[in-house]
Amino acid sequence: MKVPHLYNINGKDKLVCVVVHGFGGSKDSFTAQMLLKELPARGIGVMAFDLPAHGENDVDGGSLLLANCLSDLADVESRARALAPGAEIVYFGSSFGAYITLVYLAKKKKGKYRAFLRAAAVSMPRLSVSLMRAEQLTSLSKTGEIILKADEYGYIRDLKLSQEFFDELKAHDVFDMWHEGLAELHMVHGEADETVPFGDAKKFADKFNVPLTAVPNGDHRLSIPGAPEQVLKLAAEFFLK
Repeated sequence: MKVPHLYNINGKDKLVCVVVHGFGGSKDSFTAQMLLKELPARGIGVMAFDLPAHGENDVDGGSLLLANCLSDLADVESRARALAPGAEIVYFGSSFGAYITLVYLAKKKKGKYRAFLRAAAVSMPRLSVSLMRAEQLTSLSKTGEIILKADEYGYIRDLKLSQEFFDELKAHDVFDMWHEGLAELHMVHGEADETVPFGDAKKFADKFNVPLTAVPNGDHRLSIPGAPEQVLKLAAEFFLK
């Protein structure tokens, strides 16, 4: 498999969690590394990977398209199934990765699935535009692409975003695509999330009857003291129940 990935799977796992990182992150992000270390100790195998143009995935930013993200996730899931035949595959998505997970599961036709969503970017189509500056939007309209600098956004590497990427997001609004019963979900979201408003997460949770754990004073990365441990505990309990 060409998609860069890491895994902690013993081959006899009854559960394997596929981790989908957030925008600008990677399989080496704090949360992915925490899950790779801690979930196997609880009997859950883990596989994390780099989305297109992220981490060690060396494709050009022009390949950062929703279709490619979904294809890579499918390849990673197949790899996980080969390493742990018979295991139930569950999903842990962070922010943009949670959005990718929702779109991916909405497109699946058969099976029952479970996904834990951390700071889910359920409003990704709108956020992708609203978080950009006016000059970036102008550049996008003129050239068909923009570059988000890693040092400005706290990303691991610069990201090139194309107009095609934004068009794909617009065509994949999870509020329209999702319906109750597609999968069993649990959401955790910081009440002080500065990137994805808590109200967006609550709106999605209320509409589709999804359990939502609110973290008081929690930021988007849920990095405040105690929050990472709370996320780990919630995810493990959700997967093992």
